[in-house]
Amino acid sequence: MELSPAPFYEDVAGGPAGGAAHWLTTADNTRIRVGHWRPNGDTNGTVMMFPGRTEYIEKYGDAAREFVDRGFAFLAVDWRGQGLADRLLDDPRVGHVDQFTDYQQDVHSTLELATELGLPKPWYVIGHSMGGAIGLRAVLERDCFAACAFTGPMWGIYFTLLMKPLSRLTAYWGPRLGLGEKKPPTTSLESYVVSQPFEGNMLTRDPAMYQMMKDQLAAHPEMALGAPSTIWLREALDECAWLMEQAAPATPCLTFLGTHEQIVDRKAIRDRMANWPSGTLVEIPDGEHEVLMEAPEVRTLVFDQLSAHFLNAQSGATNRTE
Repeated sequence: MELSPAPFYEDVAGGPAGGAAHWLTTADNTRIRVGHWRPNGDTNGTVMMFPGRTEYIEKYGDAAREFVDRGFAFLAVDWRGQGLADRLLDDPRVGHVDQFTDYQQDVHSTLELATELGLPKPWYVIGHSMGGAIGLRAVLERDCFAACAFTGPMWGIYFTLLMKPLSRLTAYWGPRLGLGEKKPPTTSLESYVVSQPFEGNMLTRDPAMYQMMKDQLAAHPEMALGAPSTIWLREALDECAWLMEQAAPATPCLTFLGTHEQIVDRKAIRDRMANWPSGTLVEIPDGEHEVLMEAPEVRTLVFDQLSAHFLNAQSGATNRTE
């Protein structure tokens, strides 16, 4: 694999020193961006961060620092259609994917890069929000992860009772009416953190982390993303339904859910984790969607538990091979 350096906005990432990014071209000729950090000295393996919809590598600079400080290498990806990866529609403000499984091509290229860079094993994956759906399929279809974790995973999308039928009608009839590349009604082309003040936001209760997100997009507005397309919505709903039909994998799993979660379906998460024999669900009291970006005391708790989860999985794998 030929390594091609990509822009990396260290000025806003706030991560550990030594971060870098590369361009990758997937099998269907889509360009994505992958960033990575390494600790000095011995490592405990590599944590691969699968971000949510609208997100980008630099948003996880704080998470990279937390894991590097704990002895892990860290990797994050700009999925197709967001961050600095190729935007797939004429209007770059609309997030889009033709088929949800196209994201697995991004996963495949990311894993190839991790191999090429010699990122240390064991490999672990954390899927946040949309990345939770991408990550769960990756765990189901691959055996390269020693353990997995999820934060507010999109195993179902939360709709109010009023919006649920309208959203499904939009998702399945909009594309038939030639509106597949348009945003659904009631959604905005502006990035959520740009348009939404801290008060009443659905992402975090920590004002400093929310301001960090705003500052990143103010400095680099090309990374901003607004509403999804109606095709994306249709594909996401179908992917969630498929995932919930699958038996839980044997991979050890730790999932975090904020009790005030308002973006993904809390019931789908609780149902999935109740049927994951090697899985544990931790609910964060009054937590919002971004548990990795909550108040400092919550973040410390979450990162400590994630680190222990990955180290326990590594120890268990070693014991099974002895």
